[in-house]
This record gives sequence, structure tokens and C-alpha cells, in this order.
Amino acid sequence: MSSGKVNSDLQNERHKCTFNVTELINWIDGGAKKTEERKKREDMLLKEGIHHEEVPSMYLSHKEKYELAVKKACMLFKMIRRLQEEENAGMENYMAVLGGNLGSAILSDGSPLTLHYVMFIPTLMGQGTVEQQAYWIGRAFNLSIIGTYAQTELGHGTFIRGLETTATYDATTKEFVLHSPTLTSYKWWPGGLAHTANYCIVMAQLYTKGQCHGIHPFIVQLRDEETHMPLPGIKVGEIGAKLGMNGTNNGFLGFDQVRIPRDHMLMKNSKVLEDGTYVNAPSSKLTYGTMMFVRVMIVNDMCNYMAKAVTIATRYSAVRRQSQPKPNEPEPQILDYVTQQHKLFVGIAAVHAFRLTADWLWTMYNNVTAELEAGDLERLPELHALSCCLKAVSTAEAAAGVERCRLACGGHGYMLASNLPTTYGHVTAACTYEGENTVMLLQTARYLVKAWQQAAGGNALTPTVAYLGSVTAGRRSPPWDSTVDGIVAGFRRVAAGKIGLCVAQIEKRQKGGMCYEDAWNMTSVQLTEAAEAHCRAIILSTYHKETEERVKSVSPALKKVLLQLVDLYVVYWALQYVGDLLRFTSISERDIELLQNWYEDLLTKLRPNAVGLVDSFDIKDEILNSALGAYDGRAYERLMEDAMRSPLNAQPVNDSFHKYLKPFMQGKL
Repeated sequence: MSSGKVNSDLQNERHKCTFNVTELINWIDGGAKKTEERKKREDMLLKEGIHHEEVPSMYLSHKEKYELAVKKACMLFKMIRRLQEEENAGMENYMAVLGGNLGSAILSDGSPLTLHYVMFIPTLMGQGTVEQQAYWIGRAFNLSIIGTYAQTELGHGTFIRGLETTATYDATTKEFVLHSPTLTSYKWWPGGLAHTANYCIVMAQLYTKGQCHGIHPFIVQLRDEETHMPLPGIKVGEIGAKLGMNGTNNGFLGFDQVRIPRDHMLMKNSKVLEDGTYVNAPSSKLTYGTMMFVRVMIVNDMCNYMAKAVTIATRYSAVRRQSQPKPNEPEPQILDYVTQQHKLFVGIAAVHAFRLTADWLWTMYNNVTAELEAGDLERLPELHALSCCLKAVSTAEAAAGVERCRLACGGHGYMLASNLPTTYGHVTAACTYEGENTVMLLQTARYLVKAWQQAAGGNALTPTVAYLGSVTAGRRSPPWDSTVDGIVAGFRRVAAGKIGLCVAQIEKRQKGGMCYEDAWNMTSVQLTEAAEAHCRAIILSTYHKETEERVKSVSPALKKVLLQLVDLYVVYWALQYVGDLLRFTSISERDIELLQNWYEDLLTKLRPNAVGLVDSFDIKDEILNSALGAYDGRAYERLMEDAMRSPLNAQPVNDSFHKYLKPFMQGKL
């Protein structure tokens, strides 16, 4: 928090707050002790000053941005190692912070080491044998080696079965030969691959004894451990500048008949014996583990980015005064305009909705993973369907939400100094990595279609799709109920109705002579909408249930505000889906009018607590990194300070004046 003078408008907002901000901070963190631990970690890491930049990185060249990111990443992990030794604390204590807000503050444009921790190590742990883990994981945790994870290719992304990189087993030498047969088979996108990593987990088509066994993971050394030069047959480099995350060091990778030992195939599930005999995994679905882990993490990341964006936009909206709706009265704070509240308050609620849903999904992920270890695969398809649609919906909502916050800040939101464009670059990237969102929704739709068919056959369903049973049984839509529970039930009717229509549409097209695949493709727009409606019902239901459970232990004042946020979020989405609700439920025009009034009433009730709510996300100025959103509200002063840091302001007359402008103006050019 800033120790300087605080903008008076922002200070007045804090006086209006009806609840104890510290209580909400503790509630979000999971208790006062966890808040204390988080703050201690943040103070320790920020005290080192790694986040300070002599020249703001926005003014650096592409090459310089990468070099700065590597420098910071090395300083950061060197310091973490020291803190571990001093405190005898586990690495996970610090990795938890670095995966969230603190990591993005220090490495604001992405880290070249991210995939080492979120993909390379988890894949070793999830798909390596005990012997492989013993050999590789210690080296990886100590950063003796740096790894990445290469799956996506230039020509194929989400369609994993279409990947072209081959790994052919040679029984005479007991080696795999990795090869990139085409330009489109080059690996493309992995973070840290370009110039940082010296090892990589490569997903490739396994061939042995002339037969293809599909995609499998292989550990491949890319660079010499001493010189860092690419090894023979390895073609590696950087893919170029992007909308955001330019410190991530995304790369390309090609293989020209590169040989690796047999035991460099990760063999916890499938195996290749010395003579080339292929041994199947107990289930092909066991390889989903790493991807699902990352998708679960993404939902949590979206929560962090949204918290940053709404904090910046809400504080700025309290400071910014504009227009004169009433003659002879001072310009009001733009936060007093209902349109501004409409843009921002749902974002505040979304942070809580995402966080509670991410917690719920994480618990489910751990339970299903434990069941997998025991050989029980029953709930794996349900978890896969959930992680797909929640990844798609949370990233799309975060991208739309961050952009709405940027627009809510007017022209100043367009400044990189606001940190909103950079934040948008991060969230919109998430819409395509780890599974493009449309494809993710179609994955969920496949599960929903199967669930519908099971329900129609009178079979039991897993908990998250159990609601389909009542609709397939042909029960009539109940009277509309304008409560949160009633709206959630309405969303389930919408999702079920859409799934049912998709199934009917596919069957009708098949009867008309279409093959199933073409019928599916023709129905795919409706299928994505059905999956999205299902996911929205899950988020609304989870947010409502988890909040109801967790507010039992808080003060009445805080409980009231937290439940108002739930109401706002649920009613907001009901109004967004009003056409679907009219189509699939018994809602009336009068009910919609009442929902609109309820929504506007909630905006008014939440208005005094807006700044208190974003203060409760407790994001330090160094982490927020925004001229518009700092705790002291000195937005205009900070914008000017940032402007003066531009290298163009270092001299009163730029060299280009003498080289070009003056001769041109005097007609001599």
C-alpha cells in the first residue's frame, strides 16, 4: 500500500464501506494465518527489488525483453532457493505464489520458466515410472536442467491425434528415432523452448514393429548442458513477437533423425519392451492427466487476472470525474453512473465465482486422480468434460471482462501504463492455449450427448449431469421461480433443452442420409451453445452453494455483501440468456422486468462497497503495476511520471528533427 497522500475521492469511498475489509481479505485467503503467510512471502520477494526496471520493459526491443525475463527468472529462483534453505520450507510454498499475482508482477510479460514448472515437471510426475521420476525430477526441481513440453505443431494444435512428429523404435540399438517429416510437423509454441530449455517432453506418434500406436511422451535433450548449443539433428528457435507474453520465449522445434535411449520414453502407462513389443496402458485416458491439471490451473489464473483488472478500473472510476448531468453541480465520479457499475460490478462478482469454482474443481481433480491411482476410471470422463468447458468459459469471460474494464477507463485504459492492455494480452492468449475454446466446448458436448442418451435409456448419471434425467423423462417445465435457486434451475432447463435439441437434430440429419460426422458438424454451433449453457449452470450453482456454505462463519455485514454479489452475478447472466430462458422455461415478460429491476437495485446496493470489495483482493501496487489503479488513487500524477520515463523524453530535441524534419520543412529533403 502507498504511504503517500491518498486521493480524497478514494478515501471517501473507503469510509463508505459497510464491512470490514480485513475480514474479507482473510476469507478470500482461507484464514488470517494464510493472509499473514501470503503477505510475508510477498514482502520477502518484493524486498529483493527484482521487479524494478531502470527502463520500463515496454520500451525494450524484443530481444532485450527476453534477456531481461531470463535475468529476472534466474534472480527469482536463486532467491527462492535461498529462502527455502533459510526457512526449511517446501518449494510448493513459493511456487503457489509465483503461479499467481506475484509471479506476473516480477515477470510482467511472461516467464521463460513457466512450462518447466507447470508442464515439464507435472508430466514427469504423472507419466514417468518410479525409476524415471527418481532420475529426472530431482534435476528438474533443482533447475540443473530446464525443461519444456512440446505438443502443438505448426499444422496441428487441439487435434492431438493429427500430430505428425514420429518416434520410431529401433530394436537393434534399443533407441527411438525422432523425426519431423514435414514443415507442419515442427513443434510450435512451447514456452521456454526457443533459447531457454535444454530438455523437452515431446509428444510424438510412436512406431514400433511397423505399427503406429498413437501419441506418446518422450524426454529429449535439445542442447548441450555445458555450451547450450543445439545438439545434432535439433532445429530450434523462436517463433517471433506476439500480442502479449513476449518474455515467455515461445519456440519451434524440428527433428532430423534424432536418436534417444529407449528409457527416455515415459513409461508409467504404455511401454515398449527391448525387443520392440508394445504394452498398452490400462486406459488411453490416463494420458489426459497433465492437460487436465493445466486446465484446472487456468481457471484460477483467470480469477487473478480479473481481480487485477477490476481493481484498476474500479479505483480509477472513483477518482475520475466527468460530465455534468445536473446543471451547476460538480462533475460526478464516473462510478456513480449506473452504466459504469454495470461494466464493473459483475467483474468483481466473477472473481469470487471463478475462485470458488476453481477450488471446487481442484478438489474434484484430486479426488478423481486418487481414484485413477486405485484403477477406478469411472469419473474421469466427467472431470475431462468439466475441465474443458470451465477452461473455455472462464477464459472467454475473463477476456471479455478485462476488455470491458479497459474500455471503462476511457482513453487512459489504452495506455500500457494502465496495465490493462498487457493483462488483456495474457487472458486472451488463454482462449487458445491448452485447447482452443470452441474445440473444448465440443469436447464437453460429446460427453453431454452421451449423458442425454444414457438418461433416455433410464441409466444413472454422474452428479454434474444428473439434471438431464428429469428433462429426458418428459417432465413439464415448472412455474418460473425468481430466486437464485430458481434461476440456476432455469439454466439447467436451458442446457438440457439445448442438448435434447442437438440430439434430435443429429438424429434427424442422419435419417435424411447424412453420416454421423457430417450431422455432428452441421449441428456444432448448437452443440457449443449447449455446452456453454451447461457450464454456466455449473458455475452459477457452484458459486451459490459454495458461498452459502462459507458465509456461515462471517459477520452479518460481510455475509450480506457476499450474498448480494452472488445475486448480482446470477441475475446478470439470467438477463444475458433471456432469449434462451423464454424458449426453454416458463419465464414471462413480467418476470424479466422484475429481474431487470432486481439487477439495478443490486447495483445501487453494492455501489458504496465497490472500492472496499476490490481493496479486499489485496493486490499490492508493485503487483498491480498500474498508474490508474494504485492504492493512493494518484492516477494523473502517476500517468505523468510514467510518461516522463519514456526514452523519447530524455532529450528535448530528437535526432530525427535534424536528420529529417528540418530538411523536409525547409524543402531540402
